[in-house]
Amino acid sequence: MQGDIERVLFDEPAIQRCLDEIAAHISNDYRERELTVIAVLNGSFLVMADLLRRIPIPLKLDCVSVVSYHGKAQTTGEVIFKPRKLSGPDVVDRDVLIVDDILDSGHTLGAIREKLEAAKPRSIWVCVLLSKKKQRARRVDADYVGFEIEDELWSVTVSISWSAIAIFPASAC
Repeated sequence: MQGDIERVLFDEPAIQRCLDEIAAHISNDYRERELTVIAVLNGSFLVMADLLRRIPIPLKLDCVSVVSYHGKAQTTGEVIFKPRKLSGPDVVDRDVLIVDDILDSGHTLGAIREKLEAAKPRSIWVCVLLSKKKQRARRVDADYVGFEIEDELWSVTVSISWSAIAIFPASAC
């Protein structure tokens, strides 16, 4: 796939600086409180690991696994929690930060937020490394955003790796 890279949008130093800035904001916003971080698997794994290493406040980590793309390049709009009988992380009266790699249609983050809100947390905030600027299918905004890219760039597939955020021609994926 490496030979198919059309363009690197953000290189490793830019990603690292961005994560430093997001971590500083989160650390400041939650400096007096313990934060429950909910990582959206599998996409956010690397982002979450790098981000949490930079946050020097008490954290509780949990994960949710969801599927909304079902092997396709675009979401079907159907969000399935895995396992299906997910009771959800314990977030009652806690400050919650949902961490994901990419905010696209809003279906996935919207469904996760809805499920968590039912458990009555004190607050829910959303952090994404990459946000697509567009009219979303679901009204979901991220409170912490690393990078925003224009909608027309998304005629291609985006890949987030440890060292770069790149766009690939749709035929290469």
